[in-house]
Amino acid sequence: MERLENIESLLLAHQGTLTLTQAAEFTGLSKSTLYKLTASANIPHYKCGKIIYFDREELEAWMKRNPVKMSEETDAEASKYVTLNNGGNKAWK
Repeated sequence: MERLENIESLLLAHQGTLTLTQAAEFTGLSKSTLYKLTASANIPHYKCGKIIYFDREELEAWMKRNPVKMSEETDAEASKYVTLNNGGNKAWK
């Protein structure tokens, strides 16, 4: 049974157009959450009558739209900000 589920997951990863159920499986979101996101136009989707479809690549891009910065990136940005905005202010030490 586990092998069958693994095969289904692999097939889903290569499918271009997903139904709501498949999109829920693919994203890990519940169907009700997907319905809310489609109703508010906050997720890319397509409709054919009452049936909702999703493009897998668009879903991937949507899921990757807000990356979390690594601590090194945040530290570097903070150092750059302090350097640029402190410009000779001796009160900061």
